[in-house]
Amino acid sequence: MMYGWGNMMGGWGNGGYGFGGYSWISMIMMMAMMIIPLISGIWIILYLFRRKPLNNFENQNTALNILRERYARGEIDSVEFQSKKRDLEGK
Repeated sequence: MMYGWGNMMGGWGNGGYGFGGYSWISMIMMMAMMIIPLISGIWIILYLFRRKPLNNFENQNTALNILRERYARGEIDSVEFQSKKRDLEGK
């Protein structure tokens, strides 16, 4: 049997509905606690798959690329280019 008016809590506690007038803050915090790790995980996965390997082909042949550029500019002739190219390739 109920006496008077109101809910079971006697008007206190907002009837068990959230944290009073601040339930929207807790909702935003809970959403952030779910979304931030999800976005962080996606960012880490994308970072790991998009980074360049440390030993890529271009870095290994920098001397050969410079030699090709010098030949293209006309600084060295064909005989010197072939000789230096054989030296660099180890043939």
